[in-house]
This record gives sequence, C-alpha cells and structure tokens, in this order.
Amino acid sequence: MYCRARFTSRLASTTTTTASLSPSMCSRVSSPIASQSSAASSVSFWNQKYRSLSFSSSLRSLRCSLPRWSHGVDWNSPGSLRAQVRIAVPVMERFRRRIATIASEHPFKGVLTSLPRPGGGEYGRFYSLPALNDPRIDRLPYSIRILLESAIRNCDNFQVTKDDVEKIVDWENTSPKQVEIPFNPARVLLQDFTGVPAVVDLASMRDAMENLGNDPKKINPLVPVDLVVDHSVQVDVARSENAVQANMELEFQRNRERFAFLKWGSSAFHNMLVVPPGSGIVHQVNLEYLGRVVFNTDGILYPDSVVGTDSHTTMIDGLGVAGWGVGGIEAEAAMLGQPMSMVLPGVVGFKLSGKLRDGVTATDLVLTVTQMLRKHGVVGKFVEFYGEGMAELSLADRATIANMSPEYGATMGFFPVDHVTLQYLKLTGRSDETVSIIEAYLRANKMFVDYNEPQQEKAHSSYLQLDLADVEPCISGPKRPHDQVPLKEMKADWHACLNKTVGFKGFAVPKEEQNKVAKFTFHGLPAELKHGSVVIAAITSCTNMSNPSVMLGAGLVAKKACELGLEVKPWIKTSLAPGSGVVTKYLLQSGLQKYLNQQGFHIVGYGCTTCIGNSGELDETVSSAISDNDIIAAAVLSGNRNFEGRVHALTRANYLASPPLVVAYALAGTVDIDFEKEPIGTGKDGKSVYFKDIWPSNEEIAQVVQSSVLPDMFKSTYAAITKGNPMWNQLSVPASTLYSWDPNSTYIHEPPYFKNMTVEPPGPHGVKDAYCLVNFGDSITTDHISPAGSIHKDSPAAKFLLERGVNHKDFNSYGSR
Repeated sequence: MYCRARFTSRLASTTTTTASLSPSMCSRVSSPIASQSSAASSVSFWNQKYRSLSFSSSLRSLRCSLPRWSHGVDWNSPGSLRAQVRIAVPVMERFRRRIATIASEHPFKGVLTSLPRPGGGEYGRFYSLPALNDPRIDRLPYSIRILLESAIRNCDNFQVTKDDVEKIVDWENTSPKQVEIPFNPARVLLQDFTGVPAVVDLASMRDAMENLGNDPKKINPLVPVDLVVDHSVQVDVARSENAVQANMELEFQRNRERFAFLKWGSSAFHNMLVVPPGSGIVHQVNLEYLGRVVFNTDGILYPDSVVGTDSHTTMIDGLGVAGWGVGGIEAEAAMLGQPMSMVLPGVVGFKLSGKLRDGVTATDLVLTVTQMLRKHGVVGKFVEFYGEGMAELSLADRATIANMSPEYGATMGFFPVDHVTLQYLKLTGRSDETVSIIEAYLRANKMFVDYNEPQQEKAHSSYLQLDLADVEPCISGPKRPHDQVPLKEMKADWHACLNKTVGFKGFAVPKEEQNKVAKFTFHGLPAELKHGSVVIAAITSCTNMSNPSVMLGAGLVAKKACELGLEVKPWIKTSLAPGSGVVTKYLLQSGLQKYLNQQGFHIVGYGCTTCIGNSGELDETVSSAISDNDIIAAAVLSGNRNFEGRVHALTRANYLASPPLVVAYALAGTVDIDFEKEPIGTGKDGKSVYFKDIWPSNEEIAQVVQSSVLPDMFKSTYAAITKGNPMWNQLSVPASTLYSWDPNSTYIHEPPYFKNMTVEPPGPHGVKDAYCLVNFGDSITTDHISPAGSIHKDSPAAKFLLERGVNHKDFNSYGSR
C-alpha cells in the first residue's frame, strides 16, 4: 500500500513535466547478456527528483521520517493515497536546483573500470569491487558482493548512500545488528496468478494519466519484466495421448479474458515480455532462457538479479543469479524503479563434501537439506553453498536445492558462478561470446569461484556441513515438506501417522479401522482402496522438471517396469507436466516417453498443474469410495508443497518424492510398503518384482543424459517461445494504449486507487477502527488461508460465481480469480 502511494505521487508529478517514464524495450534474449537501450536507464520525473539530489545525512533522515502509508489509510479514499506527496513535494522543490549536480558526479566514479576484450577493445565498463582496495571485501560471501555492487552502482547519496555501501562492506559487523539497506534488482519475474494484478495496476495508472490530461504511454516498467503464463493449466484430462491438447483447450476456454488482457499488456507496455501459455513453468524458463547472469546496459556490466511474485523464484540462485520471491506491491515498486528496503541478511555457509551414493537422487538431497536448514533456522537469511562437493553437483542439481529455499525458510539458497555454471550456459544455447563476457566480468569483479585455485576463507554468520555420501533415499510428508522420511522407514512412519492424534504427523485412525478396505467398480473393473492407497501420482513442479537426471530416471523406472510386466492401476490419476518443451524433446530422444505413456504418465500440459493444486477432479467412483468410507488417500508428487488440501481436497496424505519414486509408488499403488522387503507387484513370469529390480543405477542415468540432452533442443525450443501457439495467436486484442474495462467481469476489475485523483493531493486521513483480522499459529501458510486450487461447488466462492451466472465448469481456480 505504501508503494501504491508512491506510485500515485509519480502520476501527479508527471503532469508538470515532459520527462518520460518509459525506457525503450529491452532487447530480448538471444543471450543472457541483455543489452538495453539508453532509454532503459531513464527514470520517471519522480525518480529524477529523488535520484539526482545530493542530500546530507540529516536530509535523508528527514525523508525517512515521512509517514509510511502502509499504516493507517482509508484505501477507499483516493485522497489518502496522495497525502504523502503533499508532505514530500515541498522538500523536493526546495532542492530542485540540486538535480543536475549528482547526475554528473557519481560518488563511486573512481572505481568505474574498463573490462578489456581479448584481442583489443573492451566488453564494457563496470564498478570494480577490487578497485575499492578494501580487504574486508575479500571475506564477504559471494551473495553479499552482489548486494554491494548494486549499492555502489546505484549510489546517489539519497535513495542509496555511501553509508549504505559502508554497511554492506562492513557486513561482518553490521549484519548482526539488523541494519536496513536499499537494493535495486535488475529485473522482475511474474507468473500469471500474481502477474495479472500487477498489469491491472499499470493499466489503471494509464487511465489516471489520461484523466489528468497527460500522456498515458509514459506509464511503463523501468526495468525488464518477464511474465510466464504457467499457473492456469489443470489436469482435467489424463492418461490420454490427447491430454495436452484437451487440457489446453479447456485452459483457454476458462481463461480467455485473462489471456486476452495479458496479450494486450504485452503489446501496450514497453519493457514487458509475456511468455504465452503452453511454454513451460516460469522458473524453468527463467533458468534455461531468461536468466542473463550478467547484464550490459549502455556499456555498463553488472550482475543479473531478480525479484519475483512467486516464492520459488529462488530456483535461479542455482545459476548464480541472486533472486527471491516478494509480494506484489514490492514487485510493482521494483518495476517502477524504486529500490526495495531490506534487512542486511546473515549468510549461513553450507559446506558440501563427498559424492551422492548410487541410487540417491537430487530430490533426496534437497529434502535432506530442507530438513537440516529448518532445524538450523534460516528465516530471513541467505544460505550460500560451497566446498569440494560442489563439483559433484550438476547445475540442475543445484537449481533443485535452490528452488526449495521457501521450504527451508531462507530468502535464497545461493550457488556462486563457477565452471559448472558456464558449461550449463553453453548447454542451454547461450553463445560462446556471451559466456566469455560472463566469465571475464565475474572474474574481474571477484564474483567467480574457481575450485582449481586456492580458496580464501569467507566469513559466514553460521555454518553447516553435509557429506553427500550420507544422503539416503527419502520422501517428505504427509503434510509438510520438511518432514523427511527415509525410504526404509516409510512403512513404519505411515503406521505411526495412522495412530497419532490429528496433526502434522497424525490422522487418529482407530486401530479397528486401519485395515479397512473400500471396494468399488471402476469402469467395469473391480477396484479397492485402503488407507495409504495412492490415487494421484504426478510428475510435476519446477523443483524437479529442470533436472534431466531425475526425469530420465523416471523414464528408466517405467521402462524396466514395462519389461517386467508391471502396470499402474487404472484408477490412479497419473500425469506428467514438463517444465519446458526441452523435457519433451529429450524424453522422446531417449525413447523413454513411450514407457511412461504405457504406465499412464502421458504429458498433460506445460505448467505447474498438481503442485499448485490444479490436479483436476478424480473419477467419481474413486471420489465416492474415498468419501463414503473415510479413506486416508495418498498423493505422491515430485513437487515442493504438500500441505493438506493443496494437492487435492480428497488426498489427506501427500508425499513429495523424486520423479522415479513417483513412478515406483504408482506401481506399488500404496505408500504402506517397505520397498526393501516387500514386492511392488508380480511380473509377467509370475515372480515377485522388487524395488531393486526397477531402480536404475547412477551410471545408467548418466549415460542416457549424455546421449539425450543436447544444446540444439534448448535453441530450437526457445527460438520460438514468444511466437505462442495457435490458440494464443488467435486471441484478438485491440492495439490500444488504454484497456477497456468490463464492469460485468468476474476476473478483471478496474481498481479504485487512482480514480478521481487530482494533481494537488488533499491532506492525510487518520486511522479509525483498525483491528487484527485473525491471529495464526505455527506452520499456517497461504494454502490454508487462501488456496490457489479448484473452487469447490459448495464453497462461498462458488455461490458468488453462480449468482453472477458463471457455470460450474467455468469456476476455474482461486488463483486465477
């Protein structure tokens, strides 16, 4: 809300100036080095006033003492939003004559250094950390160096001061004191659930500009904004060769208005890229394509960094790009060029050694790391991984660990750039020239790790250590991601959960009810469910989809099962939702997709699906068997969230597992099994088949990865990513500067924040009758408060939609609305 007030002030100020709010479109993305036009560094009139003033510390404290509008505003009153401007404008006017001074006198112009190009010339210039000649910098964690470089580059002695720079340089002493610093992320990442409201706000700001008699085209993001439509696809159709097409048709039918709005925004606003539905999961697209690693803006080189409106934005940390999730208001502020205020974080050093044992996956590793870090306590901190074990982890393994930062509670889990990073950039189609620039810049600015060279000890706030050889196969559940269960203990843990009182690890099923069998008929076939029966098995989610080793490992499990004569029971809802088209290509290249299809894991779409709660309906016979007999049914998914009610309303037990384990549990049909001692099923030769008979070795997986994952797959996939698909391309949207609001829409409404605003803001309004809405206990998440999944037919939301003439089939999900 505070940010909304700041946005309003921009609009009021702009009516008296000809300065443009908009940079020209950032050149898109044949390489991670994104070279923006000179206009990309232009700023709004508001920013020109702020950024170009050379203030003393006393004047800066005056700014900080201005009232914060996140406390005490009647948000139905447009005047309330503008009151801070009335207070701030006289201060701004008082120093207007100082505007030009600081623009020509950057406080750190003395460390602006040329980066030479081999053979002559230069790659560009950069603000050099070594040129500061301060020994404290050599002890800073790599993640803190990114914050330091940003502060130096953006230092204007008002929004970012020399004192802020000194706080970061002296991180060892200042971070325990919880000091605040400003941070300017290089770009913003959105998905469609949270991206639509952001674009709605920009559209309403344009209306306000029009109403004030100014040019609405001045309203544009000031930093590159990438929006990937990935949260809307649902698994309505599964176990079908036609599932992708059928689900996409339903997706467009339900979301046509939302998609048309986003398509309008993609052409109406500069500096905004919209990746159409059906392209993949936002975080995998960010990793494989959007991540720049190093920017080049007007010849100035600097590290890529990103804030996103999805908590798993942290996945990009595996690429050495600092990124984390923020709220929508914070993201909008960053879009409009405002630095975000953050507490200078502590950094937990996590040392890795050794090598994963045969049969252990990256998913097993991340679930182990999640449990360790939850126990250690890392909320509000960065986690930075280092040690000789790093050489044993692929970039995809690192991204898997970074992805689950929200689950272990850290702001981010950071992997500095090294040779593994450079190899991945080449694999994913970044040019040799681009990779050379990235390496040269990061080496020159002490942000590159070369494990072939002696490593200087870095300072950390605290330390953890893990020998990778100690990691063992595991899953997590039944209700929280950090409740890790070793695979060998799963059967005992399941029975303990049945016995315990209702809670995170309990269902309170009476002893006499624990062996209950619910028999039913499934499309003419006899079927039965017990407590622990698997009814959903989903290979899904950004956490694992970008990792070829676990995806191809799942294919190998399916292949071995087919060859031995095992089949997944037909009433289990199985699905495979790749994070990008690259996954499909290497599954086809390897010949393994056909075996996944035989086990029911047909591709259902390209998006978040089951992990976000878009699992679709279960067959009516299965739903009735669960409800009528009060069965504790299970879902097993390769996701990152398993809170009760998130995956599906009828699966009270939800387990996170690697993709190969998802296939294994689907074949077993139950989580009530000891894989070391009990057979999964009976083969076509009449003999029992055990877990060890279908589980591939690490060497088998590595061979398939080597032969199947090829650079051309990434190049061809992303060469056409912005072209969309036929349904997207057929959406007809007006080429207009302003959006035409539909007052009858149940999706998109014009917000009230900028209506009836005037150039001269009225005075402030006080707070009246403010009170706490609700006070929550531990481990309560947004999934419990505001679920993103499907809208139940008997819910208040359903009643609201029915009253407005919306049919049940068009309810869509909470997140989409």
